[in-house]
Parts: sequence; structure tokens; C-alpha cells
Amino acid sequence: MKNLSIHMAGLPQFARRSLSGYVRLFAKLGAMVATILAASGAFAEADSAKLLAKLKEVRPDLPIEEVYPIDVPGMFGIDLPGGATLYGTADGKYLFSGDLYALGNDLVNVAEGRRKLKRKQLMDAQKIDEMVVFSAVGEMKDYINVFTDVDCTYCRQLHREIADYNAAGIEVRYLAYPRQGLGTLTYTKIVTAWCSNNRAAALTALKAGEDLAAIECEDNPVARQYALGQQIGVSGTPAIVTSTGELLPGYVPAARLAEELGL
Repeated sequence: MKNLSIHMAGLPQFARRSLSGYVRLFAKLGAMVATILAASGAFAEADSAKLLAKLKEVRPDLPIEEVYPIDVPGMFGIDLPGGATLYGTADGKYLFSGDLYALGNDLVNVAEGRRKLKRKQLMDAQKIDEMVVFSAVGEMKDYINVFTDVDCTYCRQLHREIADYNAAGIEVRYLAYPRQGLGTLTYTKIVTAWCSNNRAAALTALKAGEDLAAIECEDNPVARQYALGQQIGVSGTPAIVTSTGELLPGYVPAARLAEELGL
């Protein structure tokens, strides 16, 4: 404002009055926009609360994680565990399940964009030293997180190509996902691998069908990683989560994966 006053001092009186009026007008417009945005946010919050209350009334058992406004006026997204998404109207009268697509130059899955970001945040928070890591040969160009079981056919197929993934510059970070559930034989095998002095060698042996003496260790991460997989929507093994949070269910050959990662 000081610099503006200096410049205005050299202007004729009528020009100073006009410019000063514009400054006051812009200030008022800015305040009006701020008020409108604040009111809009308040309305969105009130509508989301109304929708949440209606859902709780009709389905109190529904495990809702978050209700949030989307780009469609008068509609809200509703996140459920495992990556499922519902959509509801602000008045709480209508609800539908499934994916919502935005129409632009292409079809864009609105829900998947949100899931992808959430997966990335969850995976970035995991400790690498609790995974079984097969490092890239030479420069690491990218990495994948793989929820794996030791008995499933395609988990074994992926692992047979581990050298190909690594040669392509892809680091493979395994997380445990005993697909039969906790407390099963598969769970015991995976715990054995994670509790071994050489996790990579033990996991490789188990995936090759070898029998290893069962080992248990305190605070192993198998149950936590299994729960994480369920949280982000893993329904079978192998399940690949890329460094950007994209979920690729099933086995993807090394060459095709390198292409999908842009390598």
C-alpha cells in the first residue's frame, strides 16, 4: 500500500479518486468471495453430516470411513473399508454403489483416483525392514510392493521370474498375505519365512515347495501386513501395488510390468 500511495501522489486528483475507488471495490469483492467460499464449505459440511446421519439411521452396521463432497453438485462420496465406494445425494434420499467416471478426453475413474492416493499413503508408511526385498540389478528404476502367499501357483510363477524383474531395474518388496487366513498352515509357513535369519532364501525355498521347520518370532509383521492388504482391497495373491499406488491384481510378467511402469 505504501508503494501504491507513492504512485498515486503523482496522479491528478480525479484519477486518484477513481483508482482509490477501484481498490476499495476489489477489497469488497475479495471479501465477498471469501464469504461465499466459507458458506459453501459450511453447507457441504452440513450436507455430509445429514447424509451420514441418514446412513447411520438406515444402516447402523455400515462401516463408513469418510463422507466427502465430490465434483458432482449435490453428491457425496462414501468410503468403506477395502476400497469400496458408495455415492449419495446431499438430501440423503438416494444412494448407489459402483464406480463414478468423469467424461473428458477419456473415461476417468473418480473413485480409483482416490483409492490410488490412499494406497500410496498407506504403502509409503510401511517399514521396508519388515518386508522381504529383492533388489534391482544396478540402478533401481522403480519398485513394486507385492502381497504374496507361498503356496499359490501365480505367486510361485512371479517369483520364478524375480531375476527378470530385478534385471529390468525393478525392486520387488514382498509383504505377507496368507490367503487362507491367520492361524492356517499357509500362515505358519509365511511366519517361518519372515522369522528366518535369511528371509529371502527361506521365502524362495518355500515357494519352490520345500518343507522348512516352523519358526516363530515375537512381533512378526505377518498379521499386520495381512490386515493392510485387506484394508487396501487385496482379494487374492499375488497383488502388486506400484510405487504410485496402482493396484494390479494377479501375476504380471516382468516384460509387461516394465512396460506398464514406463521403463
